[in-house]
Amino acid sequence: MDNPAPLHSQQSGNVLFIILIAIFLIGLLTAAIQFTGRSDGNNIDKETVIIRVSEAQRYASELERAVNYIMESGQSESALRFAHPDAPTEYGDLTADTDTRDQIFAKDGGAALYRDPPDGVNDGSPWEFFGGTHVPGMGTGRAELVAVLPNVSQEFCDRVNALNNQTLSPQDTGTGLASGNGAGDGAGSCVAMGDLGRFVGAFNTSPNTMEPSTFEQDTAYSPTVPYPAPQACVQCSQDGNNHFYHVLLVR
Repeated sequence: MDNPAPLHSQQSGNVLFIILIAIFLIGLLTAAIQFTGRSDGNNIDKETVIIRVSEAQRYASELERAVNYIMESGQSESALRFAHPDAPTEYGDLTADTDTRDQIFAKDGGAALYRDPPDGVNDGSPWEFFGGTHVPGMGTGRAELVAVLPNVSQEFCDRVNALNNQTLSPQDTGTGLASGNGAGDGAGSCVAMGDLGRFVGAFNTSPNTMEPSTFEQDTAYSPTVPYPAPQACVQCSQDGNNHFYHVLLVR
């Protein structure tokens, strides 16, 4: 007659089995979390879109506060600069500026952080800053200073416009002549003006104008008078892409 296995051996086996099960379950949970959080510009779930839009809006507001702070300190609108070591070179060299009080990303300037775009909302293009477009309902018809997140997904665009009560699918048709702004000469007729239109102090004197009729209308005045649109997502007829913009300075 065989002797039964010692009790402590059976207990050790049970503990090992439980540990293996626990490791397996932790692995499944980790995989599920990673899968849930995975997104790209073409496939992003609704909850992630809401989070990413909130991130973009908060950052745009941070940039606007930085601009206002510099302006309130006595700097002129043409002195504003967006240089940073990680920014495109057209914005300038921050290390070469001996007085950085006009720099958005300098500690003694606007003290804003330079951030990458939120994950999964566009093609990876960085935030851009332009002075070549008049935004419907804003200012006196001159070009505004805007922050632009280029080439965003349709899901991102739809969420932004819903939050801003833009129900008509705003369009940037390039109505104006998007040239004549110094470093931006030859830039395209779109709020996302590309590398030639990056803001380095000069505003476009013949600004690109979006299509006012595609923005939410103030019918109390006229069917063609839009409400002010300090933030929205527009489709650019020049390239067919969606671009998120936020007005940093009204002119």
